[in-house]
Amino acid sequence: MAAVSQGIVLKKRYGQHFLRDQAVVDHMLEAVALTPTTSVFEIGCGDGFLTKSILQTSIARLWVFEIDPEWATYVKNHFPDKRMTMFEENILDADMSRLEPHKPWTLLSNLPYQVTFPILYLLQKNKALLKEGVIMVQEEVAQKLLKTQGRDYGFSSLFFQHHFEWKMLDKVPPGAFLPPPKVYSRLLYFKPRAMLDTIPQEEDFWKFVKIAFRQPRRTLRNNLVQSDVDVAKIPDATLALRAQQMSKEDILNVWKLINAGT
Repeated sequence: MAAVSQGIVLKKRYGQHFLRDQAVVDHMLEAVALTPTTSVFEIGCGDGFLTKSILQTSIARLWVFEIDPEWATYVKNHFPDKRMTMFEENILDADMSRLEPHKPWTLLSNLPYQVTFPILYLLQKNKALLKEGVIMVQEEVAQKLLKTQGRDYGFSSLFFQHHFEWKMLDKVPPGAFLPPPKVYSRLLYFKPRAMLDTIPQEEDFWKFVKIAFRQPRRTLRNNLVQSDVDVAKIPDATLALRAQQMSKEDILNVWKLINAGT
């Protein structure tokens, strides 16, 4: 039987698992600096459990992006506030340039898990609009984002660590949600990095990283051998490593060797 909240059926296609633990919400709010000049946006308000608490703080505005018209209408009617603007749309289709006049923004969101990575890429592309944020993601995704070597460490780890600073917050059990998901979740704090490592030919570098991690258990040599990369420029000892054994600095040094003299 489908879960129901406030007389509205929760929809699996939208990954609706609504938070029910106020302590988790409190920790989200405590992790960011909310002032009378802060602009906040929320992705997926659901029945407004987090929205209500955000509106109880002193902020300038709250913009909410909710794909489900039933919940968008419910939250507008039950939590009327002149500071809140509801956008009844998919955040992935949203015109993010609308946020420009009120930047920088703070994001507070229990992300829909099935579109976590598309949303993270959207945030990366629009990081100039962001100050900081706290998001809820699957525990497995959180570990992947923060790994620096070993299992689950890969392209996503390197890419999102390059663009953002991350901090692990609460681990959240399934019972904190309605309906309970089958996995543990994790709160993550993030903010755009003020200074980025200089990467020569950066677009090509990230393509190289994808190739290096293509088969995680294979050595760097085996992953690169069928690519256009000139492996002759890379020391044999390095080629014998798996990419998962290498830090970002190690991989960047290999990239610089490859591009030396070009």
